[in-house]
Amino acid sequence: MTINLVCSQCLVTNRVPDSRLRDKPVCGKCHQALLPTHPVELSDDTFSKFLTKTDIPVIVDFWAPWCGPCRMMAPEFASAAEQLTPQFILAKLNTESSPMSATPYNITGIPTMILFSSGLEVARQSGMLNTAQIVGWARQQ
Repeated sequence: MTINLVCSQCLVTNRVPDSRLRDKPVCGKCHQALLPTHPVELSDDTFSKFLTKTDIPVIVDFWAPWCGPCRMMAPEFASAAEQLTPQFILAKLNTESSPMSATPYNITGIPTMILFSSGLEVARQSGMLNTAQIVGWARQQ
C-alpha cells in the first residue's frame, strides 16, 4: 500500500510505500525530508494542499509571534514532533501572517492545536501544553 506525502518545501505529492515510512523518505523532486522530526512551517500558500493531499494525520499549531504562551509551547511542540513522527506530521501556522487559512477554523484563543485527517478537523485542543501532554493528546485521538 502507498501513502501520499506532500513535501512541505516544494509541495510535490510523493507516493511512499507504507512499509518505508520509518526509512526517512525524501521528496523525489527536492530531496527534502517528507517526514521531518520538527514542525513544518505552513502558510496561506501551502496550508490547504498540504493538509488535503497528505495521508498521514497532521497536527497544526495555530500561533502568533506576539503570544507568550505560543512562544513557550514552541519548543515543547518541536520535541513532540520528534516523538510522534512518522505516525503524525506536526506543523505550525502563524495566524498573523496567514489569516486566510486560520479564519475558517474560528480560532478564539492561541495556541490552538487542530488534528487533521484528509484535510478535515478531527480534534482540537487550546492552551499551552508540555511535550508529554501534546504526545498524550495526539495518541488519544
